[in-house]
Formats: sequence, structure tokens, C-alpha cells
Amino acid sequence: MFDCDLHTHSRFFHWKPEVAAGYDPYGVLATLRMAAFRGLDGIAVTNHDFYRPDTIVSDACLPGIEISTTRGHLLVVGPDPPTRTERGKLSPQAAVELAHAHDCAAIIAHPFRNSTLRTCDADFDAIEVNGKHPEYRRRIETIARERDLPMVGGSDAHLPFEAGRISTRIDVDRLTPETVAAAIRDGRVEPVFRDGPLLRALGTVYSYIHEIKGHTSSHED
Repeated sequence: MFDCDLHTHSRFFHWKPEVAAGYDPYGVLATLRMAAFRGLDGIAVTNHDFYRPDTIVSDACLPGIEISTTRGHLLVVGPDPPTRTERGKLSPQAAVELAHAHDCAAIIAHPFRNSTLRTCDADFDAIEVNGKHPEYRRRIETIARERDLPMVGGSDAHLPFEAGRISTRIDVDRLTPETVAAAIRDGRVEPVFRDGPLLRALGTVYSYIHEIKGHTSSHED
């Protein structure tokens, strides 16, 4: 059994992948240290629309990418994620098919932030409870039951101190990209929730920011 944060980023900025690329491995190392401090065994590095092998700095890192589809963000985790996708070009089903063609699991990311993936009929493998929006946990549990999808957890960390706010317990004997992708598809995963003043404050701040930006859904489905 392993505990991993399945949604982290190597950078706090949204520039093109090739801009300041030298920072990325150091960003991952800092995130790994925070994850280990919080008792995690590993992290998935899921940068926006790109994957580079140099961001996988240790065996505790899982390859991934966060694809910006036409309907929202899709986490892709596994041994061979796509190296680059064009933001807002792939349909949800096309993104899922791409993930599966690369032997990866396809996960609905932050389903109530700037996303309608939860209403799509694509062949998703799991749905995420996002560390920036733990208040949606009950609604995501309902969707997971209705769609028979496993639930995973990810912090969506862009800064190292955010890592591990929510993570995923994975029922595998060895932590490898292949075993993790298979466990997600098989439902041998569950989210792990952490509490504390800092983590609660972060959730409140991010919820306010995304609501002001109009990225969150306040209505009931």
C-alpha cells in the first residue's frame, strides 16, 4: 500500500514549457520533500499540456500530464504519457483515448472548477477530489457512485508547501507507473484527506479566488 499525491506541478508559473525549463526538476525535488514530510511515498508530476522525462527526478515520481480538453482538465498518469498536447483542442473522449493508447489512466480533474467533464460520457477511469476544493467531496462521491468511478485525491500543488493536502492510497505491492495506472483502472485506490489550520486556510483562499474568477460551479447538478 502506498500513499501518493496524484496531481502536482513542477512550476508555479504558466509559461510555455520551454521557458525557464531548468527550474522544473528543482520544483519537483522541493515538492517531493514536502510530500515526504507529510508522510507520502510519491507524487505524480502532471504539468499543463506537457510532459518531460527530466521532471521525473526519482523513483518516487510518477509520469503524467494534465490535458486541457474542450470541456475541462484531464489528469493522465502512467508509464508513457503524451509529451505535448494543444490546449483546448482535444475533446474529452479523444483525450481519454490518447491516455489509454499511452497505457495511462484518465482521471477527471477538479470536476467543479472550470470543467464540465463530469457530464461527459467519455470512458474515464476515475474522478478526483481536488485539494483546492475539498468542499465538493460529497458531490464528487455522488458522481463516483452514479458513474461507478473510483475516487482519487490530488493537491493540485503549484508550490511545494501545497503538496499532500489530499492524496491517494494505492493498493499495490510496488510503486511504479504501470502498477499505479492499473490500480486506478481497477478501483484499488481511495482519497486520503488531511486537516489542519494551514490546509483549511489554503482551501478557503483558493475557493474564494476561483469563485471570483468564475471558475467554480455553485449550483447543484
